[in-house]
Amino acid sequence: MYQIVRSILFRFDAEKVHYFVVGLLQLIVKFPPTKWIFRSMYHVEHPALEREFIGLKFPNPVGLAAGFDKNAKYFNELESCGFGFIEIGTVTPLAQPGNDLPRLFRLKKDEAILNRMGFNNDGVQEALKHLKARKNHQLIIGGNIGKNKWTPNEEALNDYLICFDALFDEVDYFVVNVSSPNTPNLRALQEKGPLMELLSTLQQKNEAKATPKPILLKIAPDLMNEQLDEIIEIVQETKIAGLIATNTTISREGLITPSAEVEALGAGGVSGKPLTERSTEVIRYIHTKSKGSIPMIAVGGIHTAKDALDKIDAGATLVQLYSGFIYEGPGLIKEINQALIKKAQHA
Repeated sequence: MYQIVRSILFRFDAEKVHYFVVGLLQLIVKFPPTKWIFRSMYHVEHPALEREFIGLKFPNPVGLAAGFDKNAKYFNELESCGFGFIEIGTVTPLAQPGNDLPRLFRLKKDEAILNRMGFNNDGVQEALKHLKARKNHQLIIGGNIGKNKWTPNEEALNDYLICFDALFDEVDYFVVNVSSPNTPNLRALQEKGPLMELLSTLQQKNEAKATPKPILLKIAPDLMNEQLDEIIEIVQETKIAGLIATNTTISREGLITPSAEVEALGAGGVSGKPLTERSTEVIRYIHTKSKGSIPMIAVGGIHTAKDALDKIDAGATLVQLYSGFIYEGPGLIKEINQALIKKAQHA
């Protein structure tokens, strides 16, 4: 059924379709009867799905990655799709329009998405307003935070602190995003010196709170092993809660879509199936090198239950969907959860 719906939706502009779909979802779950029907189609509850992770209890290990609900407007509705947690953002201190349109493209032959959104969002205060209206306080929500485009890297720390302070009382965990390829020079913050300062300062601020919140770092799939070794050292030294691996890639290697077509779309990060293998490699490398000491959430190229199980086997505890959710629909969440239950029963 979803494949038929997708074939229709994919005829239209990707960004416009996004807002159409979330608007439709809002309408479906607005009325109790249709909400009950929708939830019954996709929700799976079972003790085998529950996960204790970074001090939080997740009802199931399948979450929605950042980028889908940038302004924290749709998390109540998206929970109806069966997600165990929702990550909002990336949020910046001030509202910003992001990069010029068009900026979101489907690479259908690769079952991938190319985006150069550029942290388009309504600003942290607007996200905070929506979060304060949260209906389901049992739903775990992560806050993905970044810097404004015009903020120079030497002043980036202040942007992250503003977002951290504003969202602290309303999110369950934080994600520091320094790995998006769509904000100029942002990825330079992944270098050891700037990253140590950023994470150390955030963690000091966090530990001064009565009840600290878990802080995770989201990393790029394009890091070399030597850079991953530095990331491991930084996580261990700063004592942040863990990692999310991985963000989108700037690589165009291995794409089925003709290179001329891809080049015509311009710059941006690629997500979806082309990331499946690399994101799993990064997780496995970090898990092995750190001797399993770093908690991880896996994201990148999860289009089947097997993809999710492979990432968990590689060392992740939770998984997140984005492109796979768009290409496969909410049925993918149910498929993964059912596979995890089956695996637990045969363990």
